[in-house]
Amino acid sequence: MGLNFFKDAIAVYRTFSTKTSRISKTTRRAQSGGNKNKKKSRESKIKWTEEQNDVLNHVRCGSSVFITGSAGTGKSVLLKRIIDFLKKVHGSSGVFVTASTGVAACALNGRTLHSFAGIGIGNDDYGNLLERVLMSSHACNRWRKVNALIIDEISVISANMFENLESIAREMRGSQEVWGGIQLIVSGDFFQLPPVSDKCNSSGKEFAFEADCWDASFDVQVELTEVFRQSDAEQIKLLQRTRKGMIYAEDLQILEQCCSSNEPDSSVVSFYPRNEDVNRVNGERLRSLGEKVVVYKAADGGLDNQRAELKQGIAPDQLELCNGARVMLIKNLNVWRNLCNGATGTVTGFVEPEDKYVLHLSPDKLLPVVKFDSGPEMVVEPQVWEILEGGLTVAWRSQIPLHLAWAQSVHKSQGMTLDRLHTDLSRSFGYGMVYVILSRVRTLKGLYLSGFNPSMIKAHPKVLHFYESLAGEEQCKEDENNSKILDHSDKSSIAFAGKKCKFSLSEFLLSRQHGK
Repeated sequence: MGLNFFKDAIAVYRTFSTKTSRISKTTRRAQSGGNKNKKKSRESKIKWTEEQNDVLNHVRCGSSVFITGSAGTGKSVLLKRIIDFLKKVHGSSGVFVTASTGVAACALNGRTLHSFAGIGIGNDDYGNLLERVLMSSHACNRWRKVNALIIDEISVISANMFENLESIAREMRGSQEVWGGIQLIVSGDFFQLPPVSDKCNSSGKEFAFEADCWDASFDVQVELTEVFRQSDAEQIKLLQRTRKGMIYAEDLQILEQCCSSNEPDSSVVSFYPRNEDVNRVNGERLRSLGEKVVVYKAADGGLDNQRAELKQGIAPDQLELCNGARVMLIKNLNVWRNLCNGATGTVTGFVEPEDKYVLHLSPDKLLPVVKFDSGPEMVVEPQVWEILEGGLTVAWRSQIPLHLAWAQSVHKSQGMTLDRLHTDLSRSFGYGMVYVILSRVRTLKGLYLSGFNPSMIKAHPKVLHFYESLAGEEQCKEDENNSKILDHSDKSSIAFAGKKCKFSLSEFLLSRQHGK
């Protein structure tokens, strides 16, 4: 399949319109998300927090930044804004967007870090990795022309891999500057997905932050603290404690209220830690409906060596749907109308496109109609996932942006926000797994648990120590910056420099003297 063909196909899909009498114009506008001007207007409505603005300012100054924070603190939204800015500064050819997993990479229209680096899929010692890079002219070219490198989901990258990539960057760019002078923007939460096991590592270091070059790689390390996904203060406190492996008596009472020995109704998404459970449950539920199944096979195009990246993403090779099937959106269509990654609904029927375009994803040439739980009923059209390099599309996948939603993999839940969620924690594994599951749901009213045991709530000691150190460094920097505006001869004033008070510092100190 040639490049011209897939470019034409992308253009067709982007302009593809299905008009039926069953779908209102208002609903169709919700589906399309409006034109580019409306998109810009909506983006301008985002009110960045002080923390996020600080990060943006550091990026604008050319700093390398590590962005972390708990689930739902807006890391992905901020990262996309940073990517847009860097492409304006360096041009699309100078900015490379990567992630440690295919799911996260596809969400950013990027590629996996391993693919960008040209090191293949396996871990190896530095010499062998460098040899692989040198044998690929494309990889060598990427390393030499990159000005800004974005890495999402850093928690999956091991310390050994992080060190090897930094050494490769210096070698390929002929520079002794850290990362060869590349502006590095890294994002992720070490309390969530753990590093991939590294058989070549004999140092005992596991996490990327243990790498010898970690601190030198960043001018600024920032932890975002304001949570947007949940609004209930008690739920947020519970999640923050769970994230750090802590459990209080009041937390246990709350979680026990979410526990039930009865299975919730089939409209509730069930999370499983293993893909075989997900596939089994979804297959059984689909067949139990007894309806005719419509099959959609993904259409791929572009360079052969890049297509494998898209197969690691969230869009399935093959999607089976029927009337009554519970489904979930796997791509943002219109976040302002809650038609976003994780939105659930039910297939209510299928329609034929009225225009002359032949839908080649399915031999039935039908598009699904979905009644979403949030309200809209709409035709779901094909979407395109792309890998961009230098502003050009080098590979793409077209597929209906849905998954069967009776069951979902924990590891493919990145960026998802659910209204209702069920999980059997008896099969959970690894540090942080319970936290990842609990943080996907908007409110505790939509949380259904089984197999819960307090001992499952745990955080890795190394991760705890890293974040304690990070919090200490941030407080020291804040105190140092605040102290610059005070009279340094007044030592008592400096002691209170880090306090944020709504009244004057002099009044605060005076009240302390009088014992108020």
